[in-house]
Amino acid sequence: MKILVVDDERDIKTLFEQRFRREIKNGEFIFDFAFSGEEALDYLKNNNQQAVLILSDINMPGMSGLQLLKKIKEKYEVPPPVVMMITAYGDNENYKQAMKLGADDFLTKPVDFTALKEKIQSLKV
Repeated sequence: MKILVVDDERDIKTLFEQRFRREIKNGEFIFDFAFSGEEALDYLKNNNQQAVLILSDINMPGMSGLQLLKKIKEKYEVPPPVVMMITAYGDNENYKQAMKLGADDFLTKPVDFTALKEKIQSLKV
């Protein structure tokens, strides 16, 4: 399963690679990383939207995760990617807006990687 992680914090790459080391080694998950909303859209365009799951931070400079979510849901209908939003602010307004824009799930930082692994495993077909 190809997963695109979108977050302006570059250390997120190391964190995901450490937490999913076994799954990556076994070839279960392939992670790609984008460090802005704009970079994520370029990735999707240049890779024929191969990502099955997109994990996106909400609060990023430039294009926010919510703006990215809106563009993804408008442009990539077939196959529709699963988009989970991640934020340090678990406020109700961000949650409502994310769900209204079509988010499939909403996670708060710090990410509970055990719960995230379970959610990802449940997506496997």
